[in-house]
Amino acid sequence: MQRTFAVLGALSAALGVVAGAFAAHGLRGRADLLAVFETGARYQMYHALGLLAVARALDRWPGGAAAVAGWLFVAGIVLFSGSLYLLALGSPSWLGAVTPGGGLCFIAGWAVLAWVAARG
Repeated sequence: MQRTFAVLGALSAALGVVAGAFAAHGLRGRADLLAVFETGARYQMYHALGLLAVARALDRWPGGAAAVAGWLFVAGIVLFSGSLYLLALGSPSWLGAVTPGGGLCFIAGWAVLAWVAARG
């Protein structure tokens, strides 16, 4: 399972860089959309690093709880960053209702990861 999260983290980081580059070039002149897209890319990169931390936690503290944190990060990336990307690219504004769910997944993932580290 640790390999899964290491791969997902590395791929997510690569996609975060691609998203940031797209935003910088493809949304030039659209400051409002650029800011939304860049927020998605920034949070994707943070949580790509979180996935790498999960991979390390699974190595150090085997068990299912760290994997739960990893899947929460994956869900957060899809819901939070994904919805922001789609909104910036012109999807209907109701999609913005999905974004907070992704944020909650991020928060829960970090809380679970903290619990895993605390119980060691």
